[in-house]
Order: sequence, then C-alpha cells, then structure tokens
Amino acid sequence: MIWAISIIFILYTILIIVLTTGFNKVEEFTDILKTKTTSFSVVIPFRNEAENLPYLLKSISELDYPNELIEFILVDDDSTDDSIEIIKKALDTITLKNEITRTKIRIIKNKRTSNSPKKDAITTAISIAKHNWIVTTDADCILPKNWLISLDSFIQKNNPKMVVAPVNYKTENNFLKQFQLFDFMSMQGTTIGGFGINFPFLCNGANLAYKKEDFIKLNGFDGNNNMASGDDVFLFEKFIEADKNSVLYLKSKDAIVTTFPVNSWRDLINQRTRWAAKTSNFNSLNTKLIGLLVLVTNASFFYAFSLDSKLFLFTLLVVKMIVDLFLFKPTFQFFNHEIKILKWYILVSLLYPFFSLYVIFKSVFFRYKWKGRSFKK
Repeated sequence: MIWAISIIFILYTILIIVLTTGFNKVEEFTDILKTKTTSFSVVIPFRNEAENLPYLLKSISELDYPNELIEFILVDDDSTDDSIEIIKKALDTITLKNEITRTKIRIIKNKRTSNSPKKDAITTAISIAKHNWIVTTDADCILPKNWLISLDSFIQKNNPKMVVAPVNYKTENNFLKQFQLFDFMSMQGTTIGGFGINFPFLCNGANLAYKKEDFIKLNGFDGNNNMASGDDVFLFEKFIEADKNSVLYLKSKDAIVTTFPVNSWRDLINQRTRWAAKTSNFNSLNTKLIGLLVLVTNASFFYAFSLDSKLFLFTLLVVKMIVDLFLFKPTFQFFNHEIKILKWYILVSLLYPFFSLYVIFKSVFFRYKWKGRSFKK
C-alpha cells in the first residue's frame, strides 16, 4: 500500500501547486472609480449575537459610501438574548457617518418556510430589498471602510452577476485560534486559487454579492432548503451553472471582511461539522473529487501509523507540511498574517488530519448544533 499512498500524495501535491498557480494568477484589484453608481441592499441575518453586534454596527457607521445608494436589512432569527435592544441602542448612541439613520438600517423578523433558518432570513430580506445588488455578511463580522467602494468599482469595471470576496480571521496567539486560522486560510487560498484556474468551486456567505434579479430568476435557494447550511455555495453553484463567466472574485484588501474564530473546541467541531455536512450535496463532480482527494490524503496518515516504517510516516508529514506552505505563503501574505512555523504550524499539521477525519465522520453519522439549534445532515 505504500505505493498507493505515494500516488495519493503526488496527486495532492499537484493539486496544491495548481491552486497556488491559480492564486497568483488572480490579480489584486486596486482600481477605485470616483463615481459611485451601484446601489446595495446589505443583508445580515442574526441570532443571539449580542456580543458581536456592537463591533458590526460600529463598522457600518464608519463605511464610506453614498447614503442614497445603500440600505441595511438586519434579520432577527428568533434571538433569545438582547440583540435587538443592542441594535436599537447603538442606533441611538453611535454617530453614524453619511447620515445613515434608522431609515437605512431596518430590523425585520425572519419568516421560516424551510429547514434552513439562514436561507429563510436572506430570502425574507431580499423580498423587501430596495436595491438590485444584494450583499450578504454575518453579524459577527467587521466591515472595512472602503468595502462597498471597492465592490462598486469592481462591478462597474467587470459587469458581473455575482462577486465572491475575501474573508479574514481576527486571531489571538493561542493554539485553538491559530488552528482555526490555518484551516480558514486554506479555504480562502483554495477559493482564490479555484478562480485563478477558471474552476471556481468555493465561496463564503460572509462576503458575497449578487444581483437580486438573477437570484429571483434562479429561484433563490429552492432545491436545497433541506440543508440547514449552504446559503452561499449552493446559490453559488446555481450562478456558476447559469453563467460561469459572470461569477468573479474580488481580490482586494479594501474588500476583506473580518470575522472571529470560535472560543472552544466543541464550538469549532460543531461549526466545521456544519460546513462538512453540505459537501455531499455539491452538484459538481470535480468539486467532490477534490474533497475526496483531500480526505484520502488525510486518511493516509492513519494507515501509515500502522506500518513498521516510521520513516515513511515522518516523510509523509514533512512532505505535506512543505507542500501546504506553497499555498499558505501567498494566502497569509495577502491577508496580512505571519506564518509561525515552529510555534504553531507544525502542531497544526500534526493534528489536522485527525481533526478533519473526525469532523467528516461526525457530519455523516451525528447531529450538529448551530445557534442553539440541533440539525442533522
């Protein structure tokens, strides 16, 4: 079986090198046009986000964009904490720039119609949205000042129907947070790399924009409402299938939305289980094959442990760490992070294969929790 594992690692190496090449092919967008023409309805579902909402609202107050071209729709998904009171208090106390007032920030109730609360929340907001461009983000995010300016300029220059944009982690210097950082950066690097090789297959709903008219034309989330998660990738697949060339990636530092890692291993496992639960429902065979290759590569370590040759196991670990750095390096640079190899990267690399396999196993056979609710695949 050593030869089979070797072939798997060769294929994995080719995949990472191809994605790294793709990452570097996506040019960083820096053109900012003076005239702002795109009107945005920013949709933000929330449930029990009292801790994070003040940071989000402060970042909204500091956005630089014409008031008449923007609205914010905050969708309450049955919060049981004081999220709504915090929003109302913030609107009264924060000095909002560009005269963004209550008329531009609306709080509405989610209308549940499916097994997916978040998809319902987005659909509810879109049904009353005034503008043709829908932008989704999350309540635990911080929005950069020039976020919408960058997005507007990109739309004017490229005329897309959907724009995928970058998401970053605000981390601390401890193992749990650094573990999440490496995991999340691998997904961000893979996302950008996919666009660079003309094979886009990932996105993140924390920073996603699309035309309302095309959302309606494609029947929104119809067809995958049985899945609690996937408000981003399943819609993304619909846009890709309808017109692949109209789905573009905005590689701009001005457009990077920042979110926070979770605070416990239990929450992390639940979060990643939720993400993993939707992978078998991807429509793209190539996407599934990529996921299978990554899964088999990580599973190879289990078999290698049973072999007498510990040198072979050590070689696999070293090879994978070196190969992964090809994609990690440009990704970390773009998101302005430092790779601390000796302190965190080696530990993360040793744990990750076991963590990822456990998450896959849990997503297949067990329920997962999300925002105080329990779901199954």
